[in-house]
Amino acid sequence: MFQKTIAFPASRRGLSDITAAVEEMVRAAAVGQGICHLFLHHTSASLIIQENADPDVKRDLDAFFLRLVPDGDPIFRHTAEGPDDMPAHIRSVLTANCLSIPVISGELGLGTWQGVYLWEHRLRGSSRRLTVTVCP
Repeated sequence: MFQKTIAFPASRRGLSDITAAVEEMVRAAAVGQGICHLFLHHTSASLIIQENADPDVKRDLDAFFLRLVPDGDPIFRHTAEGPDDMPAHIRSVLTANCLSIPVISGELGLGTWQGVYLWEHRLRGSSRRLTVTVCP
């Protein structure tokens, strides 16, 4: 088994392609066939697998989630960290904080147009920690 926690610097709201960083961990694990499990240690960001070819997909996802869970909605009582705090928690619940991806012939088994994304839901997020576990 291979396990490593990596940190990503603080970023603004949006999707960041972290596929290359995860692929690097899978190669370091030197596992031919197995599973790569990703766990994000945060409640206001999430992980998704999504299309990596057209950048409009990322913009459209952000626009949809902003409409679905708007910042500053008066129904939210949890506003200690600002009007984007509770919406960020809800967005992370609607997505995921962990993913499992097959390892096939030593490589991350993603589809042709798939990438792994860290989705920052805060307007100005903090650094984010991701634990990558690769098992045969």
